[in-house]
Amino acid sequence: QVQLVESGGGLVQPGGSLTLDCVISGSDISAYDISWYRQAPGKQRLWVALIGADGMEHYAEAVKGRFTISRDNGKKSVSLHMQKMIAEDTAVYFCTMRAIWGQGTQVTVSS
Repeated sequence: QVQLVESGGGLVQPGGSLTLDCVISGSDISAYDISWYRQAPGKQRLWVALIGADGMEHYAEAVKGRFTISRDNGKKSVSLHMQKMIAEDTAVYFCTMRAIWGQGTQVTVSS
């Protein structure tokens, strides 16, 4: 079956950078849009970024100019490079494709 596994989360200081990876198994990914979402404690899950099957990138206003999404169809992976991070970026980050979700990876921005 299709599985998505996120990695790369951790603790980062304000202003720092972090890159998350999402590796997909059980499916070719080249024909699908893939998104990142995040969920802060006690809050609903919010969309962060999407990369289309055509390579087009789309971002939520809260991360535009700071986050970059990319994909490698050959490696069946999608990355989210986050920079100039702020406390409000603290959340569990999830990737999703074809309505299937990974388990998430925790990102904490704190000094």
